[in-house]
Amino acid sequence: MDRTWPCGGHDSCSSQDGGTMKLSTPVSNIAKIGPVYAKRLKKMGIQTTGDLLFHFPVRYIDFSQIKKIADLKINEPACIKGTVEDIKNEISYRRRLSITKAVIKDDSSIIGATWFNQPYLVNSLRKGDKVFLTGKITISKQGAHLSNPTYEKISTFEDQEIGPTHMARLVPIYQETRGLTSRWLRYIIKPLLFSLKDRLPETLPKEIIKENKLLGLNEALYQIHFPDDLKIAEQAKERFAFEELFFLELFILSKKQELQELNSIAIPLNLEKIQDFVKSLDFTLSKSQKKVSWQILKDLEKKRPMSRLLQGDVGSGKTIVAAIASLNTIKAGYQVAFMAPTEILSKQHFKTLADFFKGFRVDIGLLTSKTDKYVSKKLNQPIEISRKKLLENTLNGKINILVGTHSLIQDKVKFDNLAFVVLDEQHRFGVKQRAKLCKKHSTIPHLLSMTATPIPRSLALTIYGDLDLSLIDEMPQGERRITTKVITDKERDSAYELVKMEIKKGKQAFIICPRIEESEKKGNDKTGWANVKSVKQEFEYLSKKIFPKLRLAMLHGKIPTLEKSKIMKDFQRGKIDVLISTSVVEVGIDIPNATIMLIESADRFGLAQLHQFRGRIGRKGDKSYCLLFHSKGTSAPKRLRSLAKIDNGLELAEIDLKLRGPGQFLGTKQWGLPDIAMDALNDFSLVEKTRQTAKEILELDPKLKKHPLLKKRVKKFQEKIHLE
Repeated sequence: MDRTWPCGGHDSCSSQDGGTMKLSTPVSNIAKIGPVYAKRLKKMGIQTTGDLLFHFPVRYIDFSQIKKIADLKINEPACIKGTVEDIKNEISYRRRLSITKAVIKDDSSIIGATWFNQPYLVNSLRKGDKVFLTGKITISKQGAHLSNPTYEKISTFEDQEIGPTHMARLVPIYQETRGLTSRWLRYIIKPLLFSLKDRLPETLPKEIIKENKLLGLNEALYQIHFPDDLKIAEQAKERFAFEELFFLELFILSKKQELQELNSIAIPLNLEKIQDFVKSLDFTLSKSQKKVSWQILKDLEKKRPMSRLLQGDVGSGKTIVAAIASLNTIKAGYQVAFMAPTEILSKQHFKTLADFFKGFRVDIGLLTSKTDKYVSKKLNQPIEISRKKLLENTLNGKINILVGTHSLIQDKVKFDNLAFVVLDEQHRFGVKQRAKLCKKHSTIPHLLSMTATPIPRSLALTIYGDLDLSLIDEMPQGERRITTKVITDKERDSAYELVKMEIKKGKQAFIICPRIEESEKKGNDKTGWANVKSVKQEFEYLSKKIFPKLRLAMLHGKIPTLEKSKIMKDFQRGKIDVLISTSVVEVGIDIPNATIMLIESADRFGLAQLHQFRGRIGRKGDKSYCLLFHSKGTSAPKRLRSLAKIDNGLELAEIDLKLRGPGQFLGTKQWGLPDIAMDALNDFSLVEKTRQTAKEILELDPKLKKHPLLKKRVKKFQEKIHLE
């Protein structure tokens, strides 16, 4: 990990030998770290002194109870602190053993310590050495003594006792890798901390530290590695969690502030046209749809670019909201770009928008890597068109709304007067990407990002804090009647019978598997993935043994695009009874006739993802069933039972966040946030506190001119964080 160093640019500190060492110094330059250990550290993303010091413990073991020698009891393990009064080797000729004997003294008494076959100890432990010893008291002819105790010499730095590292304290345990243990990391990190003691410049403004009762940087750094007690360890963690979230919030809010300073096109509200459009629909908008549509239309009237995230469950009617805003933009004389992550979803949006805009004189284009289509306002039906002609029509403004995948931001695609961009299931789309869409103009288009993935409020407030949030919190056609049930292997036959019964009624079914192919590591797989069912394996088995008379098809990411499109068309047209698929059906597949879904190894998916899958069935309001199988040999996780009881996506997302953590929810590596910040995203009060603090700083100093170190940190933060 390329650590953003907290020295605010002044990262020179004294090294262990009294010279100058930079926090950006490669670990290979640190005393006692050679090429072999440097290579092992690199595997863990640790390349500099800073990376090493910010490799925080994952937990602590409590070895803190130190006893007086006079209070020791026979056969009880104990830890003592004393001085070596004497040490020597003896030979036991009868047992042919080398015996090392020492006498240890503290201010209460003395005791013997005995080691077998470790004659080198007389060179490691010398008379006068101060030591910690941990072991069990035993009785022999010579009396009570510590038998084969572990020991740690007490070292000093600038005539100060450094104190214990591996015992007689809360002992830090770190994330490890092969050949790199927690003991070795403690051995390297502790002297480094002492060499840098009180020499690292503070990274947070004094008023923020005081107001939030945070530990100072130097104290927090030492206490997070080698805490005096658990309470101060938590305070140290809180300091760094606060710091990481504060800089994330500062970065996000700075981005939002920069966006507000850019120009966009003010699109007047054409209320009469919107009312006509809403009346033309064959369904009634929900209160929630009306509310968010109004928020978006009012945003479009402003001269600053809108950046809004529209969140709503599958089937809640986000597309019609986007269509209302698009029509208002088109009737004001501007163009719309409508982007989706997959070709399947792009084609679906193209068809849906064509149906919505019948009679409203809108020219719609479809541009994907394989397909180019066009709906003329005169013909009101899709026709094939050459790519060259489609691009020409887009450039001269004849295409009112261009739908497509990322093909839309290719250099060849140029708009005449683009004013509004809609993104489906991709929350991030920066200013540079928006500017690329309207190359000829100095204005930035308005942005509406849509998602069916429920985002917990702490994540929405932090990670998507630069986007205004609109929430569709009700279903437009009332509640869907979906029964969700966790199924055991004993009930498998009954589940297959239910599938057959639904197919006889003329309905269709999904069967979801987490993987494409069967695992090759059956015997010695510790992850449990070896027993997880695959699409290919299930397709083979079900088509031959269980549903030989039904029409089955298989869908997964490795199938060529054209073949995938054909399978989906056949499924939509009712030519396929059962589709066996991976998670590629999570978004963008609309099969109104599907009423049953079986999910194999459901415990391998997150709750938000399972909720998305479930949204693929019962779309016409028919009685439907979502059956959850869990991996063989495991008991049904609590979260699967939550899914069976709860149908609210946001509530499920909050449960998922608590049970799985933000790292799994977002993908830690993908986002580039350190673990301590990821874990802190669970703490809504801390998120709110850091956001408010960042907001107050920016209100008083929008360009951070009075806070040059903060400005530098925000810039560094931008380099390491990948909010995609």
